[in-house]
Amino acid sequence: MHVETDALLEDALNTAENGRAASSKTALKPLSLLPLIALIFYDVAGGPFGIEDAVSSGGPLLAVLGFMVLPIVWSVPEALITAEMATTFPENSGYVAWVTAAFGPFWGFQAREGFWSWISGVTDNAVYPVMLLTYLQEGIPVFKDGWPRLVFLVGLNLTLTYLNYRGLHVVGNAAIVMTGLTLAPFVIITLLGLPHLKPANLVKSDWSAVQWFPFFNVMFWNLNYWDSVSTLAGEVRNPGKTFPRALAGAVVLVVASYLLPLIVGLSYSADAADWDLGYFAVVGDRVGGRWLGWAVVGAAMVSQVGQFEAEMSTDSYLLHGMAERGFLPAAFARKSRHGTPTLAIASSALGVLAMARWARLFACIVELLNVVYCMAMLLEFAAFIWLRIKYPSLRRPYRVPLPLWGCAAMLLPASALLLILLIGPIIQGKTSVILFTAGACVLGCTLYPLLQTARSRGWMAFRGTSPREFREILYSMYSPVPEAPAATAPPTWLENE
Repeated sequence: MHVETDALLEDALNTAENGRAASSKTALKPLSLLPLIALIFYDVAGGPFGIEDAVSSGGPLLAVLGFMVLPIVWSVPEALITAEMATTFPENSGYVAWVTAAFGPFWGFQAREGFWSWISGVTDNAVYPVMLLTYLQEGIPVFKDGWPRLVFLVGLNLTLTYLNYRGLHVVGNAAIVMTGLTLAPFVIITLLGLPHLKPANLVKSDWSAVQWFPFFNVMFWNLNYWDSVSTLAGEVRNPGKTFPRALAGAVVLVVASYLLPLIVGLSYSADAADWDLGYFAVVGDRVGGRWLGWAVVGAAMVSQVGQFEAEMSTDSYLLHGMAERGFLPAAFARKSRHGTPTLAIASSALGVLAMARWARLFACIVELLNVVYCMAMLLEFAAFIWLRIKYPSLRRPYRVPLPLWGCAAMLLPASALLLILLIGPIIQGKTSVILFTAGACVLGCTLYPLLQTARSRGWMAFRGTSPREFREILYSMYSPVPEAPAATAPPTWLENE
């Protein structure tokens, strides 16, 4: 019976996908390959800014090894899973659909797959305006504190939010330009600095001075969020081909943008004490003169804008996708004349402003983000494996080229890293991190039944019903339009297996 039903499911999905493809021709999606690569680049990295703490906490050797090994252990597996799942579930709820399909709507609402993801995203986004101001205040000291600082942060947040409101085509094209501006100084630094490479500096280490948990946290923060872009899957042209190519290109771009400037920078100073936020401006000054140092400062400011825009896009479209899927009130699904989810963008902007007061505590923010993200990624990995086991014949436009046991083996080192980062705050007795994590869990578990009550009692309008069964999720996702004619209504085998 299961084999017959899965065959019917496959036929139905192929038919529905043809209808979806035909309908998409009349409404060109805003994201093509290059804008998607640029958005992934900013979701994950945005340039080598922020890797200074990897050297100061781990030393030169560990930092170099980290950016050579961790992409293989973590970035590549996460990117591969994102490519398979985002092309299987090409909609804006992204990983919400993956986990809901595997474990049901409650878990889809939680973790990276919904509420925890949004909390993690807005907390992350609160860091970027503050980091931009850190560079700016060196030349304009009035922004270091008081009302000028507050007014600047609020004004910057509103300005960047408006850019996001204007549409993904605007954000995507801007991201391409900003990627070029961000990386240009580091291309020059690499070309001018490599002839002066000092290999001995790259292998220096003081194992007694290594701060292991801060090192792992900073490394992980600089190499995660590959799955964030899945919340834009519904806005991508030909996602079955575009997503794998974009993720592959972004992996190469991210690793190169970290490793090459790091190697050159260490050749000029292997002293961990020199490596604090903004050190690459010093490297630029030493390699090419004062103009190159200032170019790095300018690139850093552009990078913060790019990362803010990419994060704002994925956060807001996550809320939009959850509303379309029926998890959140229908108001979050409404779009402006620019095709952007207005209330979702406004909510994300308010969340950023609310978290901005803590954004100066960079190391603490990174640890908070990582803990919430780690819990969610373990659930995401489990959903990937479970869907491979339970639905091996499911149509996957891109499939990770490994059998089930190979996928499990690929995820073992990554899962071990997640567990290390999760137990770190407990071992270190970091009460603030533990309380933040517990609070996010309690709030998410409380909010879900409250929203279900609001739905059942008619307090707020919702779109459809929260999907509770795998085939219902797939059918609703592949239906060409929400108001489908009677001929495309779900067949009886979808309801009664």
